[in-house]
Amino acid sequence: MKFVAYYRVSTKRQRRSGLGLDSQRATIEAFLKNEGELLAEFTDVTSGKRDERAELNKAIKLARSAGAKLLIAKLDRFSRRVSFIARMMESDVGLTIAEMPNATEFQLHIFAALAQEERRLISERTRKALTQAKSKGVRLGTYGRILAERNKADASCFARQIFCSLPEHWREMSYYSLAKALNSRGLKTRSGGRFYPQTVKNYISRFTPPDRFE
Repeated sequence: MKFVAYYRVSTKRQRRSGLGLDSQRATIEAFLKNEGELLAEFTDVTSGKRDERAELNKAIKLARSAGAKLLIAKLDRFSRRVSFIARMMESDVGLTIAEMPNATEFQLHIFAALAQEERRLISERTRKALTQAKSKGVRLGTYGRILAERNKADASCFARQIFCSLPEHWREMSYYSLAKALNSRGLKTRSGGRFYPQTVKNYISRFTPPDRFE
């Protein structure tokens, strides 16, 4: 199988420093070890909320002409908009997520929708809290609570992605075996480290989809 890799970073500083970009490349390199041939790489420096991306258009054009699939490291690095992701999945260019190679289109739609809704709710709560604080004369110079909420939402979204990467018969496996299976596929934790039995246990206990794990 042929692939065209696409990366997205939010700022020019991230691109220069490698923050975010190195992690995406490492995930894709691990995926490609046993999965196929990489034809080219494209990187956009833009917000995940923006749909117009020059480098993505180039990547799609090359993938279409070469009969290749567009390969991205993580769904949230691709876009934060469900409509954008849906259009991409419905196009004639296939989309593969290196971190979730076994996820179905239905699962990707669900994860994208949940992530978008979580961000909307956080934004709404933050706006209301800041407005209320301002009306009481509180100085709006600290963002610890806001950042904590965002981190919590990002952690939940990442936990859902990990579920898609678990082996089919994961319930019959020990946490040690699950950690070994995830590490063997080149997957990383949210902080970019290796999986350990306790790490896997924490992810599984964090989020439980009702139709599979209840």
